[in-house]
Amino acid sequence: MALKIQPLADRVLVQPQEAETKTASGIYIPDSAKEKPQQGKVVAVGKGKEDHKMTVKVGDTVLYGKYSGSELKFDGKDYLIMREDDILAII
Repeated sequence: MALKIQPLADRVLVQPQEAETKTASGIYIPDSAKEKPQQGKVVAVGKGKEDHKMTVKVGDTVLYGKYSGSELKFDGKDYLIMREDDILAII
């Protein structure tokens, strides 16, 4: 199924990973204590700008800042739309 959202210019659409529900030692984390995920999968990429070629591509797993991007809900799923400059690394 093709996604109906196409980011413009140097924007990237990221689907955040689910927040961890259990620690490595087996302790369950309540919803109120979960941290905002900082990792996600790129689902759509803009065409870039004249002086800026896009580095990330669809399918890349990326690391971004905790408060980067704008939250968006589409077809019942959560997404973040952000500038490519807000992405810190490709994992």
